[in-house]
Amino acid sequence: MNGSDALGHAPATSSGARAQEPHALDPRALLDRLVGEHPERLLHVHEVPARPARFGQWPDWLDPTLLGALTGSGIAQPWRHQVDVAEAAHAGEHVVVSTGTASGKSLGYLMPLLTDIMSGARAPNGRGATALYLAPTKALAADQLDRITRLALPTVRAATYDGDTPADERRWIRDHANLVLTNPDLVHHSLLPGHDRWASFLRALRYVVVDECHVYKGVFGSHLAAVVRRLRRVAARYRANPTFVFASATVADPAVHASRLLGMPLGSVTEDGSPRAPMTFALWEPPLLVDEQGRPRRVSTLTETGDLLAQCVEEDVQTVAFARSRAGVEVVANVARDRVSATREAGIAAYRGGYLPEERRELERGLRERRLVGIAATNALELGVDVTGLDAVLLAGWPGTLASLWQQAGRAGRTGHRSLAVLVAADDPLDTFVVHHPESIFGRGVEATVVDPDNPHVLGPHLAAAAAELPVTDADVDLFGPQTRPLLDALVARGILRKRPRGWFWARDDRPTEHLSLRGTGEPVRIVETRTGRVVGTVDEASAHAQVHTGAVHLHQGQTWVVTELDLDDNAAFAVRGDPGWTTQAQSVSEFSIVRELEAARWGPLRCSFGHVTVTHQVVSFLRRLPGGEVLGEHPLDLPPRSLATKAMWWTLPVDELARAGVDEADIPGAAHAAEHAAIGMLPLFATADRWDIGGVSTALHPDTGQPTILIYDGHPGGAGFAERGFRRVREWLTATRDAIAGCECAGGCPSCIQSPKCGSGNDPLDKAAAIALLDLTLAQAGPRAPLLTQP
Repeated sequence: MNGSDALGHAPATSSGARAQEPHALDPRALLDRLVGEHPERLLHVHEVPARPARFGQWPDWLDPTLLGALTGSGIAQPWRHQVDVAEAAHAGEHVVVSTGTASGKSLGYLMPLLTDIMSGARAPNGRGATALYLAPTKALAADQLDRITRLALPTVRAATYDGDTPADERRWIRDHANLVLTNPDLVHHSLLPGHDRWASFLRALRYVVVDECHVYKGVFGSHLAAVVRRLRRVAARYRANPTFVFASATVADPAVHASRLLGMPLGSVTEDGSPRAPMTFALWEPPLLVDEQGRPRRVSTLTETGDLLAQCVEEDVQTVAFARSRAGVEVVANVARDRVSATREAGIAAYRGGYLPEERRELERGLRERRLVGIAATNALELGVDVTGLDAVLLAGWPGTLASLWQQAGRAGRTGHRSLAVLVAADDPLDTFVVHHPESIFGRGVEATVVDPDNPHVLGPHLAAAAAELPVTDADVDLFGPQTRPLLDALVARGILRKRPRGWFWARDDRPTEHLSLRGTGEPVRIVETRTGRVVGTVDEASAHAQVHTGAVHLHQGQTWVVTELDLDDNAAFAVRGDPGWTTQAQSVSEFSIVRELEAARWGPLRCSFGHVTVTHQVVSFLRRLPGGEVLGEHPLDLPPRSLATKAMWWTLPVDELARAGVDEADIPGAAHAAEHAAIGMLPLFATADRWDIGGVSTALHPDTGQPTILIYDGHPGGAGFAERGFRRVREWLTATRDAIAGCECAGGCPSCIQSPKCGSGNDPLDKAAAIALLDLTLAQAGPRAPLLTQP
């Protein structure tokens, strides 16, 4: 969609056209040139067919001024899904729209939202109707504001409201804006606790838009669900009953996901009416080399992606390369600059979150005018810029979910022209598996998103926050769900709430939102510059022991810091800037106890279970490593153990059965440990989890089971739904795990199969052959129809 505007349509006439229109891309010919003398790197090529446009008609209730602005911006006719969303929202029906990248989802909700705001401007206070737009990042809210501002609608007073908004502007927004664009964090920390200052806005609240709602999964999704319920409750206090519109990338069961976030049923629009040009999708694996110590190592994914980006730039193929971290973006861009001719260097840029709006606009202009030919960027969500319509997309590693893969790949495709997407495998089990099993990408639908609104570890603090906003009453029990009453009783017992005849009241002098972050659980640990006392960032409490322990070398926003002291009582890590020339890696020990088995499957002599567990984890030391991997030394730490009450799946295997399968008793620790690592790496293929959201523990003999046991758990208090999703699809999951290990080219184990970047015991012991035998035994006993037995 060349020159695609923010609402998802190709303009009828060029505005700020490209400096020169490039020739049409031939993806197959480009791939031939990219592989050069190493065709073994290209594992699979898949052709995604074109999709024609399906148009609808402008609604007859659409404000004439708005219609003129839309047609004047080049949108001659809306697509069908945009009209379906607009009609549902205008009729007051809660709705979710789940369509592809650059499909113009925003036009669907902007038509009724802006129409009602413009009609409400005739009210005595100018705010007969208001709307709230929620985005997961500040960049997206700012970008949406720019899109609305460009429509130049005289009675729409739109403004972003976030942590950077000055106090005087905040006052004006509360008193006068009729469209506020913000994020859930500001609703949680500012709007809801100070709702009396928003009374005029809330009385007229007609619409709430939750954009990019597929991002709200796991614990983050549980937080958002609680914030939405608190917002509904406060809005009702002002006699407002807003219509909620959720916008999502393509996910499985979007209506189920959005209804869990909202707490009510809603309609869905999933038929994408936007056109799509044909795409060639390639799966690419960097070559396997042997290092000086004889160990197998693949060429770095970032180096390989940077090299491909450089080749695309030299070919004048406008390309975006997505990396999974900000540091990775810099590496990809630097590699690309090093490998292009001097005249091409200025055409390559690195982009990450945190840029100012004017910098993002300059980036867009550079892409539109083809001054920029190559860009390395973090994920498409964080961009907050219009980067659709490029020639090619490179993905440096699996982006986390199949939905994210298609969302990022969708950034390529000029109107009517073929495009190219290339997934470059990272050195881990999941990436290795998917590039060797194309059917895992092209032969199945996208994943369902996991959200548990009833997670007591999330809901409890939100109930305390709700009570500080308005007393919680019996009528609120249905709103917040079945866990509400026992959680309220627990909060009263702890002195956090006080029970009165009229309900439950906040009983403390501080604000509950000060102790509750939506982006994690627990109170965040501040990173404080020792010399100045300046807070330079935060890490979540659960990660602090491993990331900012005393002596840790910590990378924060591209800068290296050395932690001089971790003060757990003050939730602060004191650090000095500087690069000592080495990195650090925390070493830890873990154990678990089974609290309650909820479900189980009996597989002959084996047993697979799901239930409540307590995982105890203690960071006991850290290693100092040189850039080449050499260990300079191990240093002890005196940190307390941390306990995590969560949910997990686990399976047990008798020692004698393992022996018959060829796994001697002495080999069980390495076999179980390797299988655990690979299973963690493969679970994101079946649940919308990142491998950092889940953990594992394996043992040759567990006191609760009396047998060798492998456990995979949710890394969040109360669970996040990932381990349960794995339990539900355990046969597919463990089959993929076994195939990933067996299919790896290495002899004895490597990062592509059984080594883990987050292993607290230094990836020792690990036994690749024994892990395959262990998983073969597991799958042979499981069979296709082993029953699930519900436990009392």
